[in-house]
Amino acid sequence: MGMTKAERQKMLEEKLITMQAYERNLREKGFKLIGGVDEVGRGPLAGPVVTACVVLPEDFDVLGVDDSKKVSEKKREELFDKIRERALAVGIGMCDNNVIDEINILEATKKAMGQAVREADRMLQEKGLGNLEHILIDAVTLKDVDIQQTNIIKGDANSLSIAAASIIAKVTRDRMMVRYHEQYPYYGFDSNKGYGTKAHYEGIEGHGITPIHRKSFLKNIL
Repeated sequence: MGMTKAERQKMLEEKLITMQAYERNLREKGFKLIGGVDEVGRGPLAGPVVTACVVLPEDFDVLGVDDSKKVSEKKREELFDKIRERALAVGIGMCDNNVIDEINILEATKKAMGQAVREADRMLQEKGLGNLEHILIDAVTLKDVDIQQTNIIKGDANSLSIAAASIIAKVTRDRMMVRYHEQYPYYGFDSNKGYGTKAHYEGIEGHGITPIHRKSFLKNIL
């Protein structure tokens, strides 16, 4: 038998508290403006890598925020709006396929993360809230960002701020790929978002590659 509405509500409330542990710990040490950073799109054969840095208020109480891969598309869209509405700052960064081919996907991801962090920091300053004081980040270190950092393995499932960033980044990138599908309709970008599905490979076979394909990811078939 499924959960009752009340049981589900209680579970989501407990999950929210659990996922705030890193942020709570930092607040106890005196950090107030904490950004969660995450990326989407490291694996696809086409399109950009997109990152987000989200700074949540201490009283953020939106239920259901989780690793974007665990949340349905409909729910992600809802949460995207709620996070944007309630966050103190949201920064987005991205590197397109040309940059990925030039400097490799890991370096492009870090570059895009740096952009997102600086964007969030600028937004905080514009609102008169001060500077970003600490970032929580999923398993990479940003050497060119002069802000204290904590790396969290599986951060998008364990930190509320990183989970919020994963939702912002995913919805942003998914919407871009749906628009690319209108431009390049033979690859199934609206459904596969640029990942290497059967339909995507068949599209490459029949129509060649597009200006948004990552050539460095397609060396074995080009």
